[in-house]
Amino acid sequence: MFINGKEGILYSLNVTKNVTALNEDTQERKLLNMIEHTYDGLVMVDKDGYVQVFSKAYADFIEINQASSIGKHVTEVIPNTRMHIVAKSGVEETAQLQKVGNNYIIVTRTPIYRDKKLVGAVGKLLFKNIGQFTALFRRLNALEKEVRKYKGEFQDRNKASYSFQHLIGESKAFIEVIDEAKKAAKGQATILLLGESGTGKELFAHSIHQASPRSMGVFVKVNCAAIPNDLLEAELFGYEEGSFTGAKKGGKPGKFEMADGGTIFLDEIGELPLHMQVKLLRVLQEREVERVGGLVTKSVDVRIIAATNQSLQTLVEKGKFRLDLYYRLNVIELKIPALRDRKADIEQLIHFLLAKYETIVGITSKGIDSQTITLLKKYHFPGNIRELENIVERALTLMNPGDWLTPAYLPKELKREQEHDEDIQPLAIQLEKAEKEAIEHSLIKAKGNKSEAANQLCIGRTTLYEKLAKHQLS
Repeated sequence: MFINGKEGILYSLNVTKNVTALNEDTQERKLLNMIEHTYDGLVMVDKDGYVQVFSKAYADFIEINQASSIGKHVTEVIPNTRMHIVAKSGVEETAQLQKVGNNYIIVTRTPIYRDKKLVGAVGKLLFKNIGQFTALFRRLNALEKEVRKYKGEFQDRNKASYSFQHLIGESKAFIEVIDEAKKAAKGQATILLLGESGTGKELFAHSIHQASPRSMGVFVKVNCAAIPNDLLEAELFGYEEGSFTGAKKGGKPGKFEMADGGTIFLDEIGELPLHMQVKLLRVLQEREVERVGGLVTKSVDVRIIAATNQSLQTLVEKGKFRLDLYYRLNVIELKIPALRDRKADIEQLIHFLLAKYETIVGITSKGIDSQTITLLKKYHFPGNIRELENIVERALTLMNPGDWLTPAYLPKELKREQEHDEDIQPLAIQLEKAEKEAIEHSLIKAKGNKSEAANQLCIGRTTLYEKLAKHQLS
């Protein structure tokens, strides 16, 4: 039974790691020959990353022996490959640059599923004619120095690092906002991300860009709160030569120009000064920018994703944020839930963070015990996921290799708060205790004189005697 498309042809072969052992007259060999002539550059690996199919055109291109490559791990065959990663993660990588020797190739890596089970991955050069690649590589190499001269490593530094696959959680509230974000990613509308500090707003911004039609463009990040007010305009919109003391010769493009064709992420948008809000409004309305000291405007094609942990509506009421800008930004609003509102995700997040920081810290633990998980689920996490991440990193740093993550490794403040929460009793009981303690204290101070104690408590002697009997005080 065939799966539709190229992947179906490949997996219908049921190839083994020793492809050369196939009989020339078998159906498998005929299909292999067909693929050999149909696809110029193609490689297929199993779920463990071992090469199952490797076209001769691809082998010739990277100058290795085709037959000896079958059965080897793909990292031994293709330089700088990510085929084994895709075969494990199941995340497709489209039109990716990959360096082979002194050249760059553009490849697509696609996971292969069989009966909804990840069984491998197939990689293909995007152009069918290898000669076209060679011509393209020569041109890229010729332009490489010029690109570095003007842009340096800008493209590498300004790209999205996360996708929706990196968002951990299965709670209803979290899944709902992910679904909304995926729908929003397909369009071009401005998006406003709302949520407390540490909820993952930037991860959502990265993921939206990766899933958008602009994914091949740059992803420029700007923290509006981190740039001094007197430099903010030049950073966002650029400046012309001689526009101010210290201005670079030739001027400098701003973040919006750099993001042309891609996405710009404006974090902490609530911190933007009012005079800058006017210029941002113009970008949103006219899709053009004007550099500091400039005389002309420049059109920009950029999508804006903004984020804040403040209530912009409250800022509008206080006169600190423009109402017209708020409505321009709030085309699609996504509210990222706080960690305390998605307690069901805490255990999954802990295991993910343990695996992450075991690699970073260089220590292996036995895991986390149930008592610690229970304590963490009861905690309200004012710092959200960022705080949970710090807790896990701290514990791994302090524990011995092979230890369990137990409450002993949790911060004292967290344990103290848990103990305080557990000691809370009904108000009636607490009032009874307070009353008894007050009577005892007044009797001690009055040296047993009940009339004096009643005066100190501002109650009558009869009332005092009733309360003494009630609390069984002599």
